[in-house]
Amino acid sequence: MAIVELKVPSPGESITEVVIARWVKNTGDIVEKDDVLAEIDSDKATLTLNAEESGKIEVLAAEGDTVKVGQVVVKIDTSFKPEAKTEAPKTEAKVEVKKEAAPVVTPASTTSANYATGTPSVSAAKIMAENNIKSSQINGTGKDGRITKQDVLAALSNGLPTVNEVLSNSWKGGRDKDRTKMTSLRKTVAKRLVAVKNETAMLTTFNEVDMSAIYAIRAKYKDKFKEVYGTNIGFMSFFTKAVTEALYHYPAVNGMIDGEELVYNKYCDIGIAVSAPKGLMVPVLRNAELMSLAQIESGIKDLAVKARDGKLTIEDMTGGTFTITNGGVFGSMMSTPIINPPQSAILGMHNVVDRPMAVNGQVVIRPMMYVALSYDHRIIDGRESVGFLVKVKEMLENPSRMLFGGKVPEEILLGL
Repeated sequence: MAIVELKVPSPGESITEVVIARWVKNTGDIVEKDDVLAEIDSDKATLTLNAEESGKIEVLAAEGDTVKVGQVVVKIDTSFKPEAKTEAPKTEAKVEVKKEAAPVVTPASTTSANYATGTPSVSAAKIMAENNIKSSQINGTGKDGRITKQDVLAALSNGLPTVNEVLSNSWKGGRDKDRTKMTSLRKTVAKRLVAVKNETAMLTTFNEVDMSAIYAIRAKYKDKFKEVYGTNIGFMSFFTKAVTEALYHYPAVNGMIDGEELVYNKYCDIGIAVSAPKGLMVPVLRNAELMSLAQIESGIKDLAVKARDGKLTIEDMTGGTFTITNGGVFGSMMSTPIINPPQSAILGMHNVVDRPMAVNGQVVIRPMMYVALSYDHRIIDGRESVGFLVKVKEMLENPSRMLFGGKVPEEILLGL
């Protein structure tokens, strides 16, 4: 009998402990090589523990336990092998041609099958209407599941809540509490957020963007874009492209403080905040300044899928120089996003709302979005923060600027 011991893998440098978040397999299960056995939470990411060999497993740690990196948490007895999968023998089906008998037509008045399951009788329907009761709230005991008067009366006598009662009182009036242990990731996020508020001179500046030009481009090219690149064209690619161009003109917004030195990055690794089952994750698009809109959309889609499936790695989430977060997908009108350290700034997008705007002396309805830039005032001055946000606004409202270094073609022609 050969026993294989599985040790907790290292999620990254400086991490010595992890938490067993969930066991996918349990003691006594027979698994195949590479099967996922458990999900492991670290300070920075969620990892999976996979079987190195086939066999019967013995679990040595419970869900929620904090374990050391390198600690043995599973043993595999390789003398047990998964049952071989056998396919049923293929047999040639003999097709017999028979004359179909003429269908028998039953008059509607002589069959109860015409009543769908859950259909109330006339008397039952009257009582249900008087008490605002839906058919889905009652199990019919009549023929073919039909709801009878007795079914409704029995349900009412047992205290069946009416629709109005359910809608008006979702709370049950109890005094219970639920306590859940914080995950390692959530504890780390909490510490970092408090540190940002305490250790940076964070301010937020706001502006608004007329999304008409972006809407027009998407409406005109969305079908062809998807046909060519196999992905939809969303807002995030336009914002990412506009941000990378604006960062070129305002490099301090792309910088950070390292001890007593200011570091100005000459590349744009853009963190894209995405919602995942375990919380908000910020994977990074490397060298986004060199990407096309299609490459940005594809990259964001791949990162979002990895976040949803819990497959983001430490490398996916480290090294960003600037972050974009979109609270608009949840309906947020305005917010002050918190900087993602050691970065010095973050752009917050919000929902698009049709609002009356004054354009050339006329009141017109335009799709408008509020945008917010939170920044560290220790490295970024007010002039730079406001100028950066105005540059982003200009390029989104006139997307051709993204092709000419933040200028319109006429300015290039005139040498301005």
